[in-house]
Amino acid sequence: MRWLSEKIEFPPHETATKEGVLAFGGDLSPERLLFAYRNGIFPWYSLNEPIVWYSPKKRMVLFPEELKISKSMTKILKKHTFEITENQAFEEVIHQCKNIIRNDNLGTWITDDMEQAYIKLHKKGYAKSIEVWSLDSNSDGLGKSKKNLVGGLYGLEIGNIFCGESMFSKVSNTSKIAFIHLVNNHNYQLIDCQVYNNHLASLGAREILRDDFLTKIKCIG
Repeated sequence: MRWLSEKIEFPPHETATKEGVLAFGGDLSPERLLFAYRNGIFPWYSLNEPIVWYSPKKRMVLFPEELKISKSMTKILKKHTFEITENQAFEEVIHQCKNIIRNDNLGTWITDDMEQAYIKLHKKGYAKSIEVWSLDSNSDGLGKSKKNLVGGLYGLEIGNIFCGESMFSKVSNTSKIAFIHLVNNHNYQLIDCQVYNNHLASLGAREILRDDFLTKIKCIG
């Protein structure tokens, strides 16, 4: 297994382990992260561990035309109960993804260094967020509504590809609302969801082989 040097490069994808581990070490500089994502590689590691870079044999992706919206979600969306914004609270979204308690393991890998690295990418215009807000009309004595962040997601925009990183919900279905908004309101040709999970599968995401994924990102990235 290769340890990375200061030079921004990665070993061939074929050298990854069966778990998808490609390399260790390096840094989380904007330059290395962008190079990694443009080449189908992403970091995923835990606190007090070295940076681990992945290129799994199977990649979870969503082709926008395959998005599935259930009847129950359609009803929720038609009610317009929530306000949806983009890039209005990126730091709060990634902080919520990092700290929210949930049953799955999504978001648990967001270390302080990872958080700051993606905030830098956001300031450079690459990392994007979708925010879902609830409105509390009784929040003050002046009759003004207060917005509360109840769901969202963030990731990187690489050309016509959105590389999803994490999402969260404080209110049921709000991460799905953010995801559906992302797909329906942009012209992305591919949403990279990285690894399989039931939540994204229910929205139409599916696994494809690594070679197919790499071919597609070279063509449309």
